[in-house]
This record gives sequence, C-alpha cells and structure tokens, in this order.
Amino acid sequence: DAGSSVEEMEFNWDEYLEDTGATAAPHGSFKHVDTSLQNGFAPGMKLEVAVKSDQNTYWVATIITTCGQLLLLRYDGYGEDRKADFWCDILTADLHPIGWCEQNKKILKVPEGIKDKIPDQEEFLQRVLKGACSAPANLLEGLHRGKNPLDLIAPGSRLELQNIRDSLEAWIVNVVENVGGRLKLRYEGLEDSDKFDQWLFYLDPFLHQVGWAAQHGYSLQPPLAIRSLRSEADWQEILKKVKEEEEESSVPTDLFKDKPVIGVHSFSEGMKLEAVDPMAPFVICPATVLKVYNDKYFLIEMDDLRPERASSQRYVCHLNSAGIFPVQWSLKNGLHLSPPPGYPGQDFDWADYLKQCGAEAAPQSCFPSLTSDHGFKENMKLEAVNPVDPEEVCIATVTKLKDSYLWLQLEGSKKPVPECIVSVESMNIFPVGWCETNGYQLRPPRKAIVNKQKKIAVVQPEKQILSSRTVHDGLKNQELNSSDSVVINGKYCCPKIYFNHRCFSGPYLNKGRIAELPQSVGPGNCVLVLKEVLTLLINAAYKPSRVLRELQLDEEAAWHGHGETLKAKYKGKSYRATVEVVRTADRVADFCRKTCIKLECCPNLFGPQMVLDKCSENCSVLTKTKYTHYYGKRKNKRIGRPPGGHSNLEVAMKKPNKRRKRRKHFFVHKKKRSSTSVDNTPAGSPQGSGAEEEDDQDESELSHSLAQDRDKRKRKLRTFSFSDDENKPPSPKDIKMEVAEKLQLDSNPLEWSVADVVRFLKSTDCAPLARIFLDQEIDGQALLLLTLPTVQECMDLKLGPAIKLCHHIERVKLAFYQQFAN
Repeated sequence: DAGSSVEEMEFNWDEYLEDTGATAAPHGSFKHVDTSLQNGFAPGMKLEVAVKSDQNTYWVATIITTCGQLLLLRYDGYGEDRKADFWCDILTADLHPIGWCEQNKKILKVPEGIKDKIPDQEEFLQRVLKGACSAPANLLEGLHRGKNPLDLIAPGSRLELQNIRDSLEAWIVNVVENVGGRLKLRYEGLEDSDKFDQWLFYLDPFLHQVGWAAQHGYSLQPPLAIRSLRSEADWQEILKKVKEEEEESSVPTDLFKDKPVIGVHSFSEGMKLEAVDPMAPFVICPATVLKVYNDKYFLIEMDDLRPERASSQRYVCHLNSAGIFPVQWSLKNGLHLSPPPGYPGQDFDWADYLKQCGAEAAPQSCFPSLTSDHGFKENMKLEAVNPVDPEEVCIATVTKLKDSYLWLQLEGSKKPVPECIVSVESMNIFPVGWCETNGYQLRPPRKAIVNKQKKIAVVQPEKQILSSRTVHDGLKNQELNSSDSVVINGKYCCPKIYFNHRCFSGPYLNKGRIAELPQSVGPGNCVLVLKEVLTLLINAAYKPSRVLRELQLDEEAAWHGHGETLKAKYKGKSYRATVEVVRTADRVADFCRKTCIKLECCPNLFGPQMVLDKCSENCSVLTKTKYTHYYGKRKNKRIGRPPGGHSNLEVAMKKPNKRRKRRKHFFVHKKKRSSTSVDNTPAGSPQGSGAEEEDDQDESELSHSLAQDRDKRKRKLRTFSFSDDENKPPSPKDIKMEVAEKLQLDSNPLEWSVADVVRFLKSTDCAPLARIFLDQEIDGQALLLLTLPTVQECMDLKLGPAIKLCHHIERVKLAFYQQFAN
C-alpha cells in the first residue's frame, strides 16, 4: 500500500553504489571473467553444416560471431557478403567439425546460391581449409554438445597442480566446487580432509589437465606438506586408481587453450629484487632468487636476516608472476619498502644492502613492462578474494593505483585485513555482481548503508520478478517452476554489447555523452549486462528521466523477461521505474534493436554487433526530424499505452512553486495517472505526481499535445501505411493510423514452409512482396531472423515498404514468443 514502510535488509549493490557515491569497476577490466564466459567457439573457426535446401548434403561454414548457444554462420564462398548469414542453435542444428563428412561418407556440395562462384570445388576446399581452425569436436558432438565449457569442470573432475614450493613437481587435485570458474581443489588422497584445500581460478598457470606432468617431464608426487600422511605404497595405489579412472574424470584439453603462456625468463641465482609475499600481500619487501629450475621457473625467497628463523617464505615464480619488481621500484613510485626482519634500523638503503649481501640487483630487462591501461580508477568498487581467508569474497575499494597494481581495502571480512596489493590481471578479483550471478555469498559491509526505511508506492506487474538471489535460493530449494529462467550458465550469458559511437543517437540521447561511453560492456549475466547498458544510456540522455519513462515497462504489457528497477536523476530529482530486460542470450540482439527503435536512435547504436565502417541503416544521413518520419511521430509515441502505465514511476520532488503546480495540472490531466511516492525524502516532505515534469517544455506545447492525446487515447497500437513514392521520407500526411489486431497463430512459425510464409503475407497489406519470399525460399525459421537491415539489403526495398513489412514480421515474432516460445 502507498505509504507503507519497507525495511531492506539484504545487501544491494545498486543501493550501495548510490549511497557511497562510488562507481563499479568496468566489466571489461576482468579479462579472466570475460574468457570464462566464452562458449568454446570463436569467430573464424570452421565447421561442416547441413545445407538447408538439401539436408543430405553439407558445406563448410565459418563462425562470424557467437551468442550463448547460438552461432552466426556464413557458408564459405560468400566472401564478405553478409546477406546469407544465418543463426544456428548448437543443440539442435546439424553441425560437425571439419573432416566429419569424409569420415562418415557424407557429401560436401556447394550450395546453389554460390555455385557459379566456385567452379572447382576440390581446389576451393583445399585453399580455404589450409591452416583453418576447426570448431571443437567435443562441443559439437557427444555428451559435451552445446555445453558451456566451464560446466565441464564438474565436482569430481581431476586436474594436476604444480607445487608452489617446487615447480618441477605436480600432484592430482579433485574439484570440490566450481563457482564461475573459481575452483575449490583438494589433493587426491585427502578425500576426508579439507585442511589443505585451495581455491584457484581455472586459468591459473599452475593448473593443468591430467597427464600434463608426464608430457612435460615433471615429477608426479604429492607435495611435502602431505607426503607423510600416507605411505609410499598408498600414494602409488592412488596413482594407479587415477590412471584407471582418467577417462571419466578428465577435463577437455581445449578448456585450457586461453591460459596465459609462460615466457622465458632471464633471472639468475642470487639476484635481488622487490616482492610482495603472495601469502600476505600487504607489504613490499626485499627478496632473493634462491634457485633457477629451468628457463621458465625460478624460486623466490623473502629476505629474513634473523639468525633464529626456523623457516622462510618461498614460492615459485615465472616471467609474468605478479608482485615482483626491480630494485628501487617502491622508491620511484613513492611507496614504502619494508626492511627485511632483522635489518638494523628503519631507514633501508638498497645500495648499502646490496654491498652488505655481496649481491647484484636483477636488471630491469628481467621484468615485463607494466601497463596503466586497464580501466581501474581510485574509489571504484569490485569484489575480491580475502588473501587471509580464500573462502571469503568481499566488497573491495580501490584506494591506490601504481602501474599495473591496485591497493584494495576489503570490507566486511570476518577479521580486519590491511590494504592488499593485487595485479590488475589477478584472477582473485571480480566485477560487481559476480558473486550474485554465480550464487556465492558476498561478504556485505559491517554497517549496511542500505539498511534504512523508505516509503515506497510502486505498482509492480502481476508477473513474478526473479532476482539472481531468488533464483539461487530457488535452485537449492527446488521451488522454481520449469518455465522460470535460471540466470546462470550457458544461454543466460550475454555477449559483449557494443556502443557504435558513429551511429545516429536520436532526439533523446546526447551525442557527446554517447561518445564518452565505453566501446563495449560484457560479456556476463544477461540481466546484469543489459541493466548496465540501459543505465549508461539513461545517464547519456539530455533528460535521463524522459529516457527512463520511454524504457519503462507497461503494467499490462506482455511479460517476456525480467523486471529490473532502474534510476535516473534530473535537475535534483530522483526517478525510478521498472524496466523489462531479457534473460537469455538468443533474445539479446532483438532486445537491443527494439530498445534503439523505442529511443528513436539508429537500430545499431548498441547491440552485440560492432559496426566497423558504415552502418547498414545508412543512419548518418538522418536528422532528428527525418528520423521521426521514418520511425513514427514522437509526439504520438505513447498513445497506445494503457492508463496507469506509468504508475510505477517514482519521483522525489522538490517543494513545488506556483509555476510547477500549474504544469503538474497539465500532466495529471493528460496522463490520467499519478502515484504518491518518496525516494529518500524525509517524512513530511511534499510528494509530487508520478508523472515527470518537463521543465523546458512550454505550456502551449503541452496544451497542443494534450489535445492530440485526448483525441487518440482509445487507440491501442499504431501501424504505418507508407505511400509507394519512396524517393523521400513519408510526410505526416502519408501516415495512416489504424488499429492492429493481436495476431493469433494456428501453428508454430518455426515449422512454417515457404508456402505458409507466402500465405501469411498475402493476408496482409504486404501481399505484393510475397513473390520475393517465394523466389528467395524464405521459410518460417528464416522469417523470424529477418530484421530491418536484412530486409532492405536482401530484398532491395526502400525504407517505407521495409518498415511496413517488418511490422508484420514483428507481429509474428510477438505471437511466437507468446504462444510457442515456452
């Protein structure tokens, strides 16, 4: 009820960022997370695909892009021509690795569309397949087909882990838990004890598939710390058992192809350097190269001058190991270097120390060059592993940056931890929301800033809204319906969303602010990535509150996705609205395109496709005025919204003056809806209407639009009928308004034949175009993949008829999602 109090107890990143005035570190700065979200297929890979017109023949195709379990393919022979690109679902399409046809006596035959371009099939195949990379066979066939590669590292899987005390040794580890690629590992032979468990990201350079040690001449034996727990005979028996079960517990080798490559180092024994102790990464201290194993690995020892020391901190390093620096690096960067224990006095001097030890400093050439181009900035927030307790993942704040290193202050840890030093390429740091996405407990701050009472009056749609947290809890309790989408893994992983800065930004979005947006966001969880994209767009608007209103979910609209609360600030006031985002990767491209059209910008302004040179929409010629003629009159845009459609829009308003009262009257009368709500407003403050006050729109314009809306409010939807004269954009006189009935389909359009598609088109006002569909053999599956650019390019249609045709295609898509998409 309006005015009721709601106490928010759970930690919420959005609230926390708003209350602390901080920003989240960009998703693109966490390269290991990006890699973990890839599906194992990459652009440029080739495979053999059944030819649609003749299912008994196959042809070679190249992967253009990937989106979850979907692949965008192009038959070899089409060159740079995008017209024949097509999407395939890995789980259902007839896809195979290169060489499959030859092995299975199947026919490779050039498709009809490019037959005249390939006179000699054998010569062509030899040329295009020379040095080509085939799509992974294990992801196209068998048990692993269509699975996210990360899912293949299941609990019970075995790997080999190099000994951090002696890199020439390795031992088998069991995967106890897999959290988004972060693995809890237990040494083989210690099934009943978790004392020596370790957490490592699956791309860690010291982690390998079973069999790696034997292949590279390394010794396979348990580390010294656990060797005494069993007899030598027991360890040999364990090894024998592992070899017998190797096939069923092994992890595919392809999974490690993106691991960092270890280069050749040039360190020598006795060299001095500065180092961060990985076991306690809070200080930088002098260290010594104690031993060189080979051209890849060497042993570092933290210097300790105390005569009574019982043991020393030693660990194996390689060329790209984090936390090793040349002598004087701390001094040059204004950082404190802690003297070694037992050093006389506090004023440490490297020159005296080297002379005292009779040692030389490791030259600068031994160390890789450090970069400052990483996207992190001071005060940014992220999620980080607590080095003292690796079970904990905490909220972290960047307090300082030097070259490729961050100083992080962890919040909420069970025991207070000093600022820790981590590399920007560390695999123990994660973007905001990573824990929630992967169902892992994030340690909240001790004093929950968001734990406060708020008066809210938000009318939510009747459909259930699932948060990532709800999903995780539901998975554990098995309370979710089979139709509910689960916001983790495979197809729920959103591809990168590109901001194509050259594209037309439309009347709502500020071109200058759009240019300042990052080139891309993601990949990641669909809901989180799309929410971040929409938030960036809202903040890049001339009037963020207006864009929020355009994106807002209508109360009576069909529910296809996931409701997220987004916020906007404009002229000192705060606005909120529930916005629908899609939850599965296969719907991301369509969602982005429809959102672009809703905001009256180029349909390619943002989406999973990067516009490299010229936009296929030719949007560079558009002005704001022309765009409204192409995509519909902006003033009438909201005619079809049902009364109360904006009642879930919250606004905290300043005390209204007389002028604002008068304007508020216009909006209440115009919209016939309001909501009394306060967002962080003290009790007793004036409450404004739920509709936005547009301060810069004069009253005469309001009155004029008011009259237009009153005349047309009964119309539910708009359709456009364009004149045949397409030499110029249609004028308002050419636009005919009519009521479009909701489409009810008798059969699933995915199963439509070409004849079914033609029959449907002949029932619309696009009947003259049916001949093109018949000539190009467009069936139901192809129909559902058509978009405005492809319709214009493939059918050579002018913009007017293309939009009219796409309107009917969108009606089919909508009916498909409502009736058959389950």
